[in-house]
Amino acid sequence: MKQASIRQREIRTGWLLTLLAILILLMVFAYPIGRAFWLSLFNQNLGTELQPEFAGFANYARLVGDGRFWQSMWHTTVFTVSSIALELVLGMAIALVLNQAFFGRGLVRTAALIPWALPTAVMGLAWAWIFNDQFGVANDILRLLPAVEPITWLGEPIPAMIALIAADVWKTTPFFAIILLAGLQSISKDLYEAHAIDGATPVQSFVQITLPLLTPQILIALLFRFAQAFGIFDLVLVMTGGGPANATEMISLYIYDTVRRYLDFGYGAALVVVTFLLLILAVAIVGFLLSKTRINVLGDQ
Repeated sequence: MKQASIRQREIRTGWLLTLLAILILLMVFAYPIGRAFWLSLFNQNLGTELQPEFAGFANYARLVGDGRFWQSMWHTTVFTVSSIALELVLGMAIALVLNQAFFGRGLVRTAALIPWALPTAVMGLAWAWIFNDQFGVANDILRLLPAVEPITWLGEPIPAMIALIAADVWKTTPFFAIILLAGLQSISKDLYEAHAIDGATPVQSFVQITLPLLTPQILIALLFRFAQAFGIFDLVLVMTGGGPANATEMISLYIYDTVRRYLDFGYGAALVVVTFLLLILAVAIVGFLLSKTRINVLGDQ
């Protein structure tokens, strides 16, 4: 009877904590998105003298034919996929190095986190100076190379996107590195020793042991970084402002301009809702893959 009573109290406590968490999530996420959806059903802009006029799903129909929306979504996708791919590769390499035993490893690990700790706006301003076409370090390096002309990094579409990706990779690669390093430290060295006795090379051990056992950490890092990169705002605003000619305008910057510059609140709310749904869809796919990942000590899934 006593054990049953303790079990019942544990169940009630669990439900109480779960309901509290759900309530907090509803306050933080559900209400703002619900409010944005309600606002998206109205026209509220300078044309209506900022007075809401019910329009149904007209804002969503307008969005389908909005070339600037699809262009900004394409820019966001290119930026997100490119930066995350580079961060994953570089983060894995850094994690493998930091997982080795060498003198001063603790200091190196601490220093590796500095880019991640810096404020994005401050870091973006520094990178804007690095890629300045007249005074920047990037062009100073190019001038040292034979037959290489300086590049107007922030004044041309493709170089501007490259500059943004480079700045983001420099700042957020430590995030991947620290997540993967934690995963590497949880892998028993006995697995590698047994694999080496069987005649496996370091590359084979990496492919057959390290990668399978790091799959959960990789998916978690991808999950968080995708959400962050897809909503990138401050870095783009500081470095390029979405230019040149909207060539680096991300969806977050387009929403900002729609609401704050053009005062089109109804359409801006529709952009928020659609972007949120697309982001949730992408995160749900990664989360589904994460929930289906089951790895044993042999690296079998």
